[in-house]
Order: sequence, then C-alpha cells, then structure tokens
Amino acid sequence: MRKLIGDFFKESNVIEVVGIARNGKDAIQKIKALKPDVVTMDVEMPEMNGLEALKRIMAETPVAVVMLSSTTQKGTEITLQAMGYGAVDFVAKPSGTISLDLHKIKEELVEKVENAANVSMSKLNIVTPKVPTTILNLLDRKIEADKTIGAKRVSNWNKANKKMVLIGTSTGGPRALQEVITKLPKDMQAPVLIVQHMPAGFTKSLAERLNQLAEIEVKEAENGDIIRNGHAYIAPGGYHMKIHKIGSTYSIVLDNEEAPRAGHRPAVDVLFEDSSHYNDFDKIAVIMTGMGSDGSKGLRQLKKNGNVVAIAESAATCIVYGMPKAAVETNLVNEVVDLENIAKAIIQYLP
Repeated sequence: MRKLIGDFFKESNVIEVVGIARNGKDAIQKIKALKPDVVTMDVEMPEMNGLEALKRIMAETPVAVVMLSSTTQKGTEITLQAMGYGAVDFVAKPSGTISLDLHKIKEELVEKVENAANVSMSKLNIVTPKVPTTILNLLDRKIEADKTIGAKRVSNWNKANKKMVLIGTSTGGPRALQEVITKLPKDMQAPVLIVQHMPAGFTKSLAERLNQLAEIEVKEAENGDIIRNGHAYIAPGGYHMKIHKIGSTYSIVLDNEEAPRAGHRPAVDVLFEDSSHYNDFDKIAVIMTGMGSDGSKGLRQLKKNGNVVAIAESAATCIVYGMPKAAVETNLVNEVVDLENIAKAIIQYLP
C-alpha cells in the first residue's frame, strides 16, 4: 500500500515524496529529519498506531496530516478522534484495512494532500488561554459591539417567528462543528440541520461524538425523522438531506438518487435550495471551513425566499477558506465571524 500511494504522488506535478516510514515510531523520527509539508498516515499501523503517532507529531513537530482510514465502526471513531487531535483531513480506504483497489481514491487523495500543504498549522492548534472573568466580560461586550461592523442588518427579522439553523461545512468541519454545536443551549428554539462532506459511516460516528459533548441532541439523520427544536441532524454520507412538511410538522427526507453536486452527496446546496421552498420559518444559514464553493448557489436561492440570515466563518479561523469565501463573494452574507463566536452569532437571532 505504501508503494501504491507513493506511485500516485509521483504523477503529481506539485508533490515530491521525500520519505516512507514503516510504522508510527519510524514516522516520528523521519518527520523530524525530513521536515515534510504533509504526512499521509494510516489509522492502523504496527508498533504505534496512527492516533498515538499523531498525538506525538502534533506535540513535537506539528505538520499537516491526512489520515487513511477503513470504514469499520472502530476505524470511523478513531478517524474522528484524529480530526480532534489535529489531522487536517482523511480519505476512506475503499475496501477495508488492506485495500488493493486504492486507485479508486487516487484523485481524492492527491487533491487532499495538495490542499493540506496550504493549511496553516496554527489554526489546528488554537489554544484558548485562561482569562480572568472580568476581562472575559469586557471581551464579550466588545464582541457584541464589533458585530455591527461590516454586518448587513436583516430587515423584517422577528425573533418570535419559527426558526431553523442550516449549517454547511467540509475540510476541517468536524473540529469546527464541535466548537459550535457544544456551545448551543439545550433549550434552543430551533432545530439544526447539518451537511458535513463525509463518506457513509463517518457521519454516524461524528453524530455520536458530538452528541456526547453537546447539550442539544445530535444524531445522524434518518428518513422520516421529525424535526424538533434543540435537536441537530447530520446528513448521512451518500444522501442529500431535504425536508418535507405534513400539516405543521416537518420531517427529514434522505435522497440517494439525485446526483452528487460537484462530487458531494450530501451537498450544502441541496439542503439550502430545498429549504428555500418553505417560508413559514426564518433560516439562519451558516457556512464554515471547507474546500470548494458548496453552499453559495443554495444561499442565493435561500435569500430569494423569506427571511434569511447568512453567517460565514472568517478566513482567520478557517482550516480552508474556500466555501465561506465563495459565500462572502455572493455579497449575501450578513456576518463574517471567527469560529469561536459562531454559536453566539446564531443564538442572537433565536427567540
């Protein structure tokens, strides 16, 4: 598998393979000696597994890491942990631990490695210092005051109206979602619908992980789920997420027949476009870190119908400033917010 992956990179004009390691221990020594821009690493390795090696790498010689993972339950859980420890991205192996058909993921792997080379490591290792409460209070007030700068106020926004929060993200999304979802209050008066670009299997592990950490209920969406306030629903890998209205109740519809959009299923554009058909609730649309432009077409549709507040993650905190940048360029975004303040920005628009 090392040979196969090395051969993939040889065909790229911008990637040079500077070394190969046999296991996690070997990798730590070679990273120190060779100082690569990017490391590809298997979750499962002899002597020292990928998770342990990743922790050591991030502590001693931080570098952009792209994980390769099997889609077993254990593999998906470990991959999500790896994202939490600082891995930039991951690629799912097509057929288990030993995948001899790696050519199926060749283009995806090469693209993700090329993009990982541009990631600022400082954004993956944000340390929040402890600040005295008096200073925190001052900071909070400053954040409130600063919100008006560069923000486009929303006309006809009535806090009493029903609300729905729509979130789209991709590369760097698991960490970003953890930062936002864990700050939302249990009694929030809105449901949260989330599209995170991930293959099947990984979205379930992501939902379970977030559910353990958050006050609100988080689950991988299932067909027919009734959409409730204080609950977050993550679109499963391989399915677009839409909604359906029966009377005054909304439920989730999963669609694996509509083609992927720009290679993505689920796609943020599909969720946004579908939601634009329902005007009896106001929408808070949030676009966070990710490659590409998914979400910006859907945002245009959302803004044509009903009351919509659009929030984009700032370039300062994005792992990849692709999707938020494309959204901002539509000139329809109301607020550009650092990651740690996105939950607060959402809450201010809720009843």
